[in-house]
Amino acid sequence: MTIPGVYIDESIDLRKVDGIIFDCDGVLIDITKSYDSTITNTVQYILEKFAKINDSIRIDHSIIDGFKSTGGFNDEVDLAYAGILSIVAAKKLQKDSKLFINNVINNANSTGIISVEKFLEKLVDISDIKSILDYPGPHNTNLLYQIFDQIFYGPELYFKMYGKKSNFSESGLINYDDVIINDSLIKKLQNRFTSKIALVTGRGKESVNYSLKNMLKTFDLKNSAFLEDESRSMAKPNPEPLIRCISGMNSKITLYVGDSMEDFIMAKKATILGNETIFCGIIGTSKDPEKKLKLFQNNEAVLILDSINLIPKILNLE
Repeated sequence: MTIPGVYIDESIDLRKVDGIIFDCDGVLIDITKSYDSTITNTVQYILEKFAKINDSIRIDHSIIDGFKSTGGFNDEVDLAYAGILSIVAAKKLQKDSKLFINNVINNANSTGIISVEKFLEKLVDISDIKSILDYPGPHNTNLLYQIFDQIFYGPELYFKMYGKKSNFSESGLINYDDVIINDSLIKKLQNRFTSKIALVTGRGKESVNYSLKNMLKTFDLKNSAFLEDESRSMAKPNPEPLIRCISGMNSKITLYVGDSMEDFIMAKKATILGNETIFCGIIGTSKDPEKKLKLFQNNEAVLILDSINLIPKILNLE
């Protein structure tokens, strides 16, 4: 039977899945107006204030999706950093910024900002902006992290999280998170998986709690991973946090629901390491769902959905 919004390899048997783990951004929450806007605003602010570039292109959804398609930019601050370096380099080389960024994306890979730095440093000296940003570093002391977090969280939540006053008075863009998951979906999942419902997300726990509120406690938090609160070495696509959560839930076959190539690679690595994981790609929160569909299909993803609201249909929960 064909279900609209569902692309599935009929050879997979979802009846044996006994645990489900979700990414958050782009899956449980549509972040188009929150995180994506924070990337854009952060890049523009840094370029104007520190690089003295006032006529740069805006980091739009095509650039964001382009970097994320490489599998190395699950961290939005990494993506902002790559955007800043690329535009500074383009200006120095007197290149068209949009065309140049596309070239950077084509030469980036799953090593993320490392691949971008290596590519740019072969073309031009970017040591000045790298010295100013001194990225990466701790969230509470690094310049780029501070600006990004202040714009995203807003003054009150930023102070609650870091005990520091924000330099921005505007309301945090986190308030534009559009929560997709709902109580009805959670109840259907609980009927199937009982307590084996967890999270492996790039966000910190406080940030997820702010947006999901009471719904967060319905997940197995003991066997969840909030990667912003962990070492950078644990960032996606490192499969270690996912494997840790799978083992904690004692799941034999796990469905991991994500929306990025980092998620896909992480699930694939977990399977290779003996933890059978079926990746379910979500495309409906993308600005270009067809492009993301092709990206997942070209990488042989076996299950792709427009929305998490279709999960009950493919698992025969309704």
